[in-house]
Amino acid sequence: MLENREEELTTVRVQDPRVQNEGSWNSYVDYKIFLHTNSKAFTAKTSCVRRRYREFVWLRRQLQKNAGLVPVPELPGKSTFFVGSTDEFIEKRRQGLQQFLEKVVQNVVLLSDSRLHLFLQSQLSVPEIEACVQGQGPQTVTEAILHYAMSNCGWVQEEESRPVLLPGGDLQGSCAGLGSPQGPSCLQRFPYWSDFGMDEPHSDSPEEPAEPLGAGHEEQ
Repeated sequence: MLENREEELTTVRVQDPRVQNEGSWNSYVDYKIFLHTNSKAFTAKTSCVRRRYREFVWLRRQLQKNAGLVPVPELPGKSTFFVGSTDEFIEKRRQGLQQFLEKVVQNVVLLSDSRLHLFLQSQLSVPEIEACVQGQGPQTVTEAILHYAMSNCGWVQEEESRPVLLPGGDLQGSCAGLGSPQGPSCLQRFPYWSDFGMDEPHSDSPEEPAEPLGAGHEEQ
């Protein structure tokens, strides 16, 4: 008798662009990346981080370096001159970043790169990710992801209001399946995707030098 195997699904959303350091010469935009999966390739089944464009550029460069002949999806390009409003530029970039990640998480070769997992499932900066991958940080890759997932539980729950059923009818929180005694307390309901544009009390901004913001400027 054949066993019923649950189909592995990964959903990733890039949304909620926010201007950081608004009004300053070094203002920039970062984006919320929400990931939910039942794939065994990921340590945490749910994660939510904020990343800026230059971090995506770094990620793609590292993925290409480690993937050999496997093609890596393209990012939305830089644009020194953009005809339209700043909001239109940011929305177009957001869509391009989401398409990039949607393709990346479906590629088995790219999924084997630890940098991708730390990018998606921790708020470590680029130098911290490199140190972690090279074994020079205070935690292993898995430990860093689990630590962030556990610390994430409270503010993820504050955003949750309405349930979304996944394949199999499971409702899991950000700590579900992490093998921790604290896991069951995080088995909360997920909101609809539209709810994730709401403000949350968590806002970790990377500490790398900022790139300029806005139409007519090139974001680095």
